[in-house]
Amino acid sequence: MESLTFLYVAGVTPGKWIRRWEERLPDVVLEHRLVDDDVAATLAALDAGEAQLAFVRVASGGAAALRDDRFVISLYEEQQAVVAAKGHEIAAFEELSPEDLAGETFFDNSPEGLRALGGLETALEVVASGAGLLVLPMPAARHMNNPEVVARRLNGAEPTEVVLAWRKDADSELIQEFVGIVRGRKADSGRQPSVNREQQESAAKARKTRSAVAGAHGSQKGGAQKGRAGGKAGGGKPGTGKVGGARGSASGRGKPPSSGRKGR
Repeated sequence: MESLTFLYVAGVTPGKWIRRWEERLPDVVLEHRLVDDDVAATLAALDAGEAQLAFVRVASGGAAALRDDRFVISLYEEQQAVVAAKGHEIAAFEELSPEDLAGETFFDNSPEGLRALGGLETALEVVASGAGLLVLPMPAARHMNNPEVVARRLNGAEPTEVVLAWRKDADSELIQEFVGIVRGRKADSGRQPSVNREQQESAAKARKTRSAVAGAHGSQKGGAQKGRAGGKAGGGKPGTGKVGGARGSASGRGKPPSSGRKGR
């Protein structure tokens, strides 16, 4: 059975794409794996063939740097959030600015910094202890759903961007089918490879049917022409049943015989 595998980072919610895939291509297994928010490591796994596609998070406008040997499409931007221990004073606000957090201790939110803290989940546990704050994309903060921390919108922070990447040398109809689903194309869109293929097969079938009908019609027409040719050779009109000579004898009749009376 065919399969397709994609990687995704915390905060990306692929559920709706998976459901649509299962509805449209039930015979192709769609596998997925959650990975750390580390662009380099995710792309290395993609290039090694561990998956055919990957959702990665980059700084806003950073998609271009990934396009050397890959196709990359930008999907959406993410608002940033500041995460703190549940009892921290930021819990009293709905949103904050960097100026509101002056003097606070922040942990490094880069992939290297999060790895040093033991990964994102462990990093949130450290934040929950009150040791410092952490800035994360809002979807990622909500994804972890740690009840010991609070997340508040951080205005003025540079947004991040989620992109979908796949290798140029591994592009295929299945990959394009998945890309179309992610981009919101409908099941009957002519841009979907499966629909395009069905349309081509339907057109080929229609051409074959038309050819068969035309061939049968040609045979019938040829038979009719032969019948008309035979009728002409016999001297009669097609379909009259009259044989040659019958009409000729009638046309060859002389004048009626004279009564023998002479004119006065």
